[in-house]
Amino acid sequence: MTGNEDLAREGRLQQASVDAESDAAREAAEAERGQAAVELEEQRTQNGLERERLRAEVEADQREHKAEADRRAQEQQAEQKAASEQVGADAQRRATDAAADAEVTAAERERIARQQDAARLEDEARRAEARAAAIDPEEKS
Repeated sequence: MTGNEDLAREGRLQQASVDAESDAAREAAEAERGQAAVELEEQRTQNGLERERLRAEVEADQREHKAEADRRAQEQQAEQKAASEQVGADAQRRATDAAADAEVTAAERERIARQQDAARLEDEARRAEARAAAIDPEEKS
């Protein structure tokens, strides 16, 4: 009986050992699943953070591109305005030059007309003096 009891006890010890190993394996598997779940959640968090970082980077790039496009548009508008103002200034300068040329031409014509009038009047005065001298030759001064 002692042998059976020893065998039974040894069987129970082996069973307890198998149960303990089974419990340990189950707990290790649960711990691994728990660790895997923690790692998965951590990876999801990291992925979310990376996604947010990338989204912020894309938005910053978009803002930068928009600012650059706005700057180029403003430069183009300024260049167009400057070109338009230059065209206007050139037209104004040409008009002013033409008006000045017209004034110079008119002044020159007036000067010539006055010279012609003066020459005509001098000629008339000489003829009048010649007639007067012919009428009264003694009145010569």
